[in-house]
Amino acid sequence: MLHRFIQSIDGIPMPERFTYPFCYVPHPLVEVAAEQVKAYLRTRTDWSEELDAGKMFGVLVVADSYENLGFLAAYSGNIAHYNRHSYFVPPVYDLLQPEGYFRKEEARISAINHRISVLRHSPELLAVEAKLAETEQKEAERIASFRSELKVAKRCRDNLRKAGVDDETEARLIAESQYQKAELKRMQKRCAEKVAVLRERIGQFKSQLEALSDERRERSAALQRWLFDRFRVRNALGEERGLTDIFREERGELPPGGAGECAAPKLLQYAYLHGYRPVAMGEFWWGRSPVGEVRCHGCFYPSCKSKCEPILHFMLRGLNVDGNPLLNAPTEELKTVYEDEFVWVVDKPSGLLSVPGKGEDDSVDAMARRRFPSYSGPFVVHRLDMHTSGLLVVAKTAEAFRHLQSQFAERNVEKCYIALLDGDVPADEGEISLPLRPDFDSRPRQMVDYEFGKEALTHYRVLGRGSGRTRMAFYPVTGRTHQLRVHAAHAAGLGVPIVGDLLYGTPAKRLCLHASSISFSHPVTGQRLTFTSTPDF
Repeated sequence: MLHRFIQSIDGIPMPERFTYPFCYVPHPLVEVAAEQVKAYLRTRTDWSEELDAGKMFGVLVVADSYENLGFLAAYSGNIAHYNRHSYFVPPVYDLLQPEGYFRKEEARISAINHRISVLRHSPELLAVEAKLAETEQKEAERIASFRSELKVAKRCRDNLRKAGVDDETEARLIAESQYQKAELKRMQKRCAEKVAVLRERIGQFKSQLEALSDERRERSAALQRWLFDRFRVRNALGEERGLTDIFREERGELPPGGAGECAAPKLLQYAYLHGYRPVAMGEFWWGRSPVGEVRCHGCFYPSCKSKCEPILHFMLRGLNVDGNPLLNAPTEELKTVYEDEFVWVVDKPSGLLSVPGKGEDDSVDAMARRRFPSYSGPFVVHRLDMHTSGLLVVAKTAEAFRHLQSQFAERNVEKCYIALLDGDVPADEGEISLPLRPDFDSRPRQMVDYEFGKEALTHYRVLGRGSGRTRMAFYPVTGRTHQLRVHAAHAAGLGVPIVGDLLYGTPAKRLCLHASSISFSHPVTGQRLTFTSTPDF
């Protein structure tokens, strides 16, 4: 499973620390290893259809006991319904063993599914359901018809009474009314009895279905627990733990389906079991992008957080791991573009948070509070992504903040962003309308979702093209998280990521996205203010 580098790696320096898997720039050794894996994948024409549909692969550069470098390769899930292919490391636990308990129990659950399907579509049940519908309709029509007859009979009795009747006739009319009311009740009772017989028979089928469903649910839950108990992973300290315990300690919940089957845990597990020292790691996408997500063929992506974050937190213990690059705030001072008693407009550098995050990293908000300790604010009115640079508005008072925020909410603020895109955009101008929502499996990434996403609209205009890149002006109408980044990279948008986008494209020195101009009304004077800033790319 250990592959040696075909291309010379002389002159490539070793990384000082291991890769932070949830946001990274792939090390050159990882890129060389990935190219060898990609070359191998091109030879597997027997997998082409499955791979074209999209799959994540991973490479782990390792050193053996003699400090000779090589790399391991892995894929997420399985290929061709099989977990063990000679070029790639094996799974942490092979749940696809033909004679293993998992496959046998899975077959039992599948048999229950088949029984449920057969029962739901059984001719007898369908016939009884059809008979019930027919009976209810016919009886309802009979009762409705009889009610109409009763109304006619009542009108006749009322007319007779108006004309005057003797005691004997009145008694007959009363008897007739009582009989008809009793007959209606008898008719309703007969109808209810017919329906009850049919519903009881359907209830017998439903009881069988519920019993089978309960058995399926219990067997599935037990199999999932059994499976996760067998997924025991190691770390660099030599510790070993099952996925159930890992997720319970970190999140207080059971692991989600598919946990432990991604490429990264497979790679680290194999390295630890065979005495290899992990040096650097990366995961790349091969094939078409999933619907809604941004996955470009051949590009590197961070490990997923929903399934892998707790596992990798444990497996990386004992390694000297890089820090999260999203939390490395710059130390430079903020450049003031405009300032008065109510408003402070700054030019935020790339890498600085707009507002405090989960850690103790600096932010524009914290810097403003240190700068203006006597003001009732300050308040950051809107936000820029951490690695987006450019103009940011800070309100010094609560009243100014409310006034400016209402302008953003009512879309009375005009903004322009300059971006450098990593490819050619053929159209000179246009608009992108793709609804967005958080990608809950891979935060902070966003994804396109036409059912649950929020409206996101961007106008764009090409400023220039050259050297395979496009300089673009973006005019966002809405202000969703990562709106411009997803609209640029997604296949249904421009299909060309912004240069340096670690989440949706390829890494570079910086994210080439800059808030270059903003126009709004002063919160006190009402004067229209416009500010501009030139990007450094």
